[in-house]
Amino acid sequence: MILKISMEKLFIIGVVISKKKLTFCLISQDKILKTGEIANESSAISYSISQLLQEFDVSNDQILICAEHTGQFNYPLIYTCESEKYTLWLENPNRIKFYCTGLQQGKDYRLNSKQIAVYASRNVNKTTKYRQPDSELENLKKLHQELCMLEVDSDKMHSKLVEQKNYMSEDVFNDNAKRLIILLKGLHEAIKSVENEINRIFANNSFLAQQLELLTSIEGVDRKVALKMIVETDAFTRFDNCRQFCSHVGLAPVHALSKANQHLPIHINPKLDKGIKTLLNLAALSIVQKKDSELKDYYLRKVKEGKDEKVVINAVRVKLVARMFAVIKSNHKYQSIIR
Repeated sequence: MILKISMEKLFIIGVVISKKKLTFCLISQDKILKTGEIANESSAISYSISQLLQEFDVSNDQILICAEHTGQFNYPLIYTCESEKYTLWLENPNRIKFYCTGLQQGKDYRLNSKQIAVYASRNVNKTTKYRQPDSELENLKKLHQELCMLEVDSDKMHSKLVEQKNYMSEDVFNDNAKRLIILLKGLHEAIKSVENEINRIFANNSFLAQQLELLTSIEGVDRKVALKMIVETDAFTRFDNCRQFCSHVGLAPVHALSKANQHLPIHINPKLDKGIKTLLNLAALSIVQKKDSELKDYYLRKVKEGKDEKVVINAVRVKLVARMFAVIKSNHKYQSIIR
């Protein structure tokens, strides 16, 4: 939910989150009031923020805390903000990096916290208050993250098993293969266990199960893509519309920002999220290779008109996202024109 916040008497805290500490910068009307570090523990965060409010005579509704949405290390800050009723804005790290071109993670946390605070102050009209997902959705997100990690490890092991054969003696390869097979077996069992847990969540949660059914009714959208979309959008509550999501993951075309670059073709921002883009790209490619498909007809027509193939594929990805948001909003399965 995007909030309307007045800049008058607004105090913004930009926060860089790491495993053990938070580095913060407090600004008001583009003036730096204080910087510092806090232990990444709920009690320490709560105490330090309350001290800042007392020092500068600030009330809870005058403060906006902005940090990067980076994962589990955010939890102590999330817990504190929910407990103390502070407005917390967790922004996509790639958006901040793209806006603040000098942002260098891991180099200078104090400078980065200042840049995050400045980003928040310049984009305060886009403030999105963070809301904790329900427990089952949060569990689904963690299981999906674990599943992706296990699948990556499994693919690496399998590739190593296949590629090693031609580069070592048979005896050495056989010894290595035995160990790799044991590891692969363990990974496959772990993957199956996680998949069973994910299936259990969908079986027990009619709301999430309905979203999965609606999304997979769209051509090109399989269970893997649907699951990723549910997780990425917090069950389609994190974004108001398709356009916001496309901007978030980097599907929105980037136009030239200066006259000197206006001759360059429209391109896709390469700095934003690549995980969902990869899955959507595979879905788009599978669609344009089908015998009968609305989107294949669209793809062929645009390419025939002289459009760049990559740009058209991206347009197909955007149309897929638009259809996903549409079926969720209408609560009806997708109906193809082609019978």
